Amino acid sequence: MTSTDNAGNASKPAAKDPWELPDVSGLVVGVLGGTGDQGRGLAYRLARAGQKVIIGSRAAERARAAADELGLGIEGADNAECARRSDIVIVAVPWDGHAKTLESLREELAGKLVVDCVNPLGFDKQGAYALKPEEGSAAQQAAALLPDSRVTAAFHHLSAVLLQDASIEEIDTDVMVLGEVRADTDLVQALAGRIPGMRGVFAGRLRNAHQVESLVANLISVNRRYKAHAGLRVTDV
Repeated sequence: MTSTDNAGNASKPAAKDPWELPDVSGLVVGVLGGTGDQGRGLAYRLARAGQKVIIGSRAAERARAAADELGLGIEGADNAECARRSDIVIVAVPWDGHAKTLESLREELAGKLVVDCVNPLGFDKQGAYALKPEEGSAAQQAAALLPDSRVTAAFHHLSAVLLQDASIEEIDTDVMVLGEVRADTDLVQALAGRIPGMRGVFAGRLRNAHQVESLVANLISVNRRYKAHAGLRVTDV
């Protein structure tokens, strides 16, 4: 809404409240890689919060078995059906299968809001370390492979152990959300906020995704030293 000053001149519209987020409760969320630890954990938490969730896997029977184990109305399907039936699609596949999976689903993911949470990491005797894809990050690779999709990045720093622990009611952490279009990042922030204790925080455009993905290597070191399941909190916002 544009206001006018005392001279009748139009002034700038009021700034939007960054915490005014849309209602996403009616959207169907698909989780590609939903049979892995991270994917299963996200599917469980979102379904527990009341979201309709479909788990995707290369093998439909494997996805259905995982969905049956989790309950909460979660369904299982092959990756293509999962992508077709979902409004928001979370990509939680292993890094080494990231490009191949997305290439094969370009048509099914066209027009969809895609949330990439893949962390390109390597491991050696010194522990975890960040890899840098040719495109700059996993999220930028997804955007390059999916030109007809709306690609965002989020959910990188969550402990799969905590996500899957049914005895834990709230997960005390922030989710850094990156993307090119505010309407899309607002949707992802709102989705993160459906999980008790969690908050989605806008953290920049996709060109800034590499350092967010890479930070997981540091969190792995934190967790090993302190035998913890550390997350992140952004202060003063």
